[in-house]
Amino acid sequence: MKWAITLIGLLTLPLLFNLAPLEVMRLKTFDALVTTPEPTGYFSILNIDEQFLDDQGGYPLPRETLAKIHKDIIDAGALGVGWVMLFPHPDRMGGDDEFSIQLANSPSVIAMPEISNGLYPPTVGTVIKGPIVSLPKAQGFLQNIDVLKESANQGAISAPVDVDNLVRRIPLLQQTNNGWVASFGTEVLKILGGGRTYQIVTNLNGIEQVRVRGIPPIATDSLGRKWISWVDTPQTDLAEMDVENKFVFVGFTAKGIMPQIAVPNNKLLEPHKIQAALAESILIQDSPYIPDWSLAAELLILVITVTFVWLCINIFGMTTGITLTSLLFFSTIFFGHWFIQRGILIDVTWTLISQFITGSTAFYLRFREQYKLRQQIKKQFGKYLDPRMVKKLQDNPELCKVNGNRVDCSIIFTDLRGFTS
Repeated sequence: MKWAITLIGLLTLPLLFNLAPLEVMRLKTFDALVTTPEPTGYFSILNIDEQFLDDQGGYPLPRETLAKIHKDIIDAGALGVGWVMLFPHPDRMGGDDEFSIQLANSPSVIAMPEISNGLYPPTVGTVIKGPIVSLPKAQGFLQNIDVLKESANQGAISAPVDVDNLVRRIPLLQQTNNGWVASFGTEVLKILGGGRTYQIVTNLNGIEQVRVRGIPPIATDSLGRKWISWVDTPQTDLAEMDVENKFVFVGFTAKGIMPQIAVPNNKLLEPHKIQAALAESILIQDSPYIPDWSLAAELLILVITVTFVWLCINIFGMTTGITLTSLLFFSTIFFGHWFIQRGILIDVTWTLISQFITGSTAFYLRFREQYKLRQQIKKQFGKYLDPRMVKKLQDNPELCKVNGNRVDCSIIFTDLRGFTS
């Protein structure tokens, strides 16, 4: 039992300290098992490609050209436009007023990245339902020029990476020194739903849900991050302009203009495609999320199953114990897969490894114990009993009783002819 307690204690440490290799393994497991849902049908991605830039004389595009693109998108029946681009400086060609007029004529969102400048946009209205939480605060934002941000909503395009430098989770709201700033995708859904505020549901661990008018509550992790479903949102270009009844995310796909960001499954995506995926994920019902109780669940599953493995091998013997352990191993795989398929990201990978380590250790200790016992029986009885009887005792050590057994028996003594000589 001392071995069991020590081993279980050691196996829980990687979970408690969330070691980097374990976190990478957990995330890769989620990447492999999370299903990709179908697009919601509310969004479209419009790519400004190299051919269009060549036709327009190169990058950057005049704001008057952007104004015309915006008007063409709305005239084609779009619900609104999200420009996942930065406009921190005035247009040298004087097209800002025309662009701002077009932005004001329809639901519009423009991007602002997080940088360490200590400057924040005016906070949006938020209602906290639950304990007051304190999260890592944004260091500042690079905002757009006044004439544009007064005509459109601004949304943060922060895309923090996980331990393996891939983007999987994006905060729906970021806390600042004086309030909260919404992500680009969250801001899009707020203006489409006609809302003015956000509601943040909290618990003792942090954020639990974010609520936006017109859509169901959005489950997040304790830091307010949404797990992204990398939906294949329909894409179009300026020639095709297939945007009717959709909100359009506009961005550059021409090489060398926008950074390409690494996401799971060996993909590189431009910022506007990532924000479109965020908006899609928010609207998808039962989309994946890591609950704030995931660590407690993973620890509980590990302790219970590993203890069961140890007891099976030590109580039922090797053959039965290994059979029961194998059944438990495959049952753990089944339930782990079942949870992930239903959007609850609970990882059992380390539990499976721990079961194997525990089973191997218990098997070795039991084998060593049996081996020593067999050697002891051979040493004690090998000189006095028939080898067949010694083997019987080795195979069934429980027959070796200190006080023996009282039985009724008949004994015959015989002589062998010629034995004396």
